Amino acid sequence: MARTPFGDGDPIIREDEYRLLRDLVSARIGINLASTSRQSVARRLRERLSVLNLASFTEYFQYLRFHPLARHEWEEAVELLTTNETYFFREDFQLRAFSDEILPMLHERNKARRRLFIWSAGCATGEEVYSIAILVHQSNLFSGWDVRIFGSDISRRCVATARRGVYGPASFRATPPELRRQYFVERPDGSHILDSIKPLCHFGQMNLLDEDKARILGRVDVVFCRNVLIYFDAHVRRRVIDIFHDRLYPGGVLLLGHSESLLNVSTAFELLHLKEDLVYKKPTLAQKSAMANRS
Repeated sequence: MARTPFGDGDPIIREDEYRLLRDLVSARIGINLASTSRQSVARRLRERLSVLNLASFTEYFQYLRFHPLARHEWEEAVELLTTNETYFFREDFQLRAFSDEILPMLHERNKARRRLFIWSAGCATGEEVYSIAILVHQSNLFSGWDVRIFGSDISRRCVATARRGVYGPASFRATPPELRRQYFVERPDGSHILDSIKPLCHFGQMNLLDEDKARILGRVDVVFCRNVLIYFDAHVRRRVIDIFHDRLYPGGVLLLGHSESLLNVSTAFELLHLKEDLVYKKPTLAQKSAMANRS
């Protein structure tokens, strides 16, 4: 018979138990759980203790660390601990800068190899990836090119939703009606991304701290990582930014959320001043050499 560790009230997690869980979550998936979130985290995870027949959060901590099925349980915990709020054409001022200035720059730079690779890191349910693909298509700059937009997220369920490419009304809160009509097909189960756009987009589950998977992804021209770093502590931010720097081609561009910056995180990028936004650029080898000579 399954044990029932909690009564009908809120689950109780001791401070020492929470500290162990918080440090483990940070080390494994990078998420920084605030000290003020102790009871909120307990409420989110309460069901998992019941499902696993565990009597305390100490037992749950031990399960995540040592149990043969811990890998599956981490996937369950990720779904409960992560926030996946997104929608099409979010932070549209930055997407305009991407469309009007960054894409023409990349077209000029890459016209010899005719290839454009973009990574949306922490893509949630995929709206950002498809928004990027629509903008690339609208630019009319990359016809006949090898264009690939990669979307990665730590949540397996989010990745499955992204691959399906079917969305409800909440995803279109910032989408111009003409774009919705042009790039989506309305069906009884929702709005389906157009078949001509979907092949540009590729999705996979990835922990942003997993350097090996990032290397498999290959080199990219642009990294979008918007409103993701805010959930990480300073140490994890530096690790993630180092991975982005490694994966970007020289001259490649990093776009963060409007409330995020590399201040006190990395000096490996230079600021790129656009008309509507400030983004980060990985210096080219020539730029690196010039900076070294000046110093």
